[in-house]
Amino acid sequence: MSKMNTNKLLISSAFFSVQGEGKSSGVPSYFVRLGNCNLNCGMSRAFTNKLFKEKTLQDGEIFKGDLEVEGKATWTCDSTSQWLWRGEEKDFQYLIDQWKQQDLWGDILNGNVHIIWTGGEPTIKGHQEAIVNFTKHLLKSNTKVSVPDDLFTTLEHLHGLDKSEIDSMLSNTAAEMISKSDTSLYYEIETNGTIVITDELFKILDQINCSPKLSNSGMTEKQRINPEAIKRIMQHENYQFKFVISTEDDVKEIFRDFIEPFNIPLKNVVCMPGLDSRDDFHERTQFVLEMAKKYKFTGLTRLHISAWDKTLNV
Repeated sequence: MSKMNTNKLLISSAFFSVQGEGKSSGVPSYFVRLGNCNLNCGMSRAFTNKLFKEKTLQDGEIFKGDLEVEGKATWTCDSTSQWLWRGEEKDFQYLIDQWKQQDLWGDILNGNVHIIWTGGEPTIKGHQEAIVNFTKHLLKSNTKVSVPDDLFTTLEHLHGLDKSEIDSMLSNTAAEMISKSDTSLYYEIETNGTIVITDELFKILDQINCSPKLSNSGMTEKQRINPEAIKRIMQHENYQFKFVISTEDDVKEIFRDFIEPFNIPLKNVVCMPGLDSRDDFHERTQFVLEMAKKYKFTGLTRLHISAWDKTLNV
């Protein structure tokens, strides 16, 4: 993976929709899907590398990876075609311009529309730095400084600066003094929980949605469980662990590998059915709710599958 430009965002797709998973299900949200992932669920690394080189997938194509075909995994990442090689570096202003063109800017600033950083894996080091840098740019873009004319005259006289230079200097200073917590922006991040979140990113997140992978992903325990990263997430005031389950054995594994060793409160555990289409939607949702009754976690479904089936980015 080449070094990322942290003064831009590597975006695979960006779109306005509704959060379909977890405790903020149903909330209007703007998804920013960042490219690249450190895991390749349902696929071996060799298989993934071949896909990367050949670029054989169609946008949004759902397929079975080699580990799933060989019975070493029960599912394959359904967003592979989005994060694997789709992606373009975008200037920070690109998203802000999109929000303004779509008449979402005001609702994003006041928190009516959540910003959801997803992937791929948005906690990859370069992505973490880029999100922080983007936030500084956003605050600067929304910072207005009112300066009396006589102060402009004084600054021009003392420093030889023109009005535009003074405006820029003061706006930058004001933006540095304003933190995201002083705004109503609402950031959710969707992570697999294998990379430690830095202090800079951690403090500007309003919600952490962690979806740890189970053995049914085909990933090794070392690849998919990072105790330091999980404990870090649990330090946040608003986090949830979202698990996708297909069998009761999956639930038992969740308790054995995550809930019990890390002492995760059940109020912070959400389970959803393994679905990527409307096929068996109601039966699978019923299964999850029955498991929720039995094991006392929160049972939900995947709203976007119910509404839009396999369609991505809607």
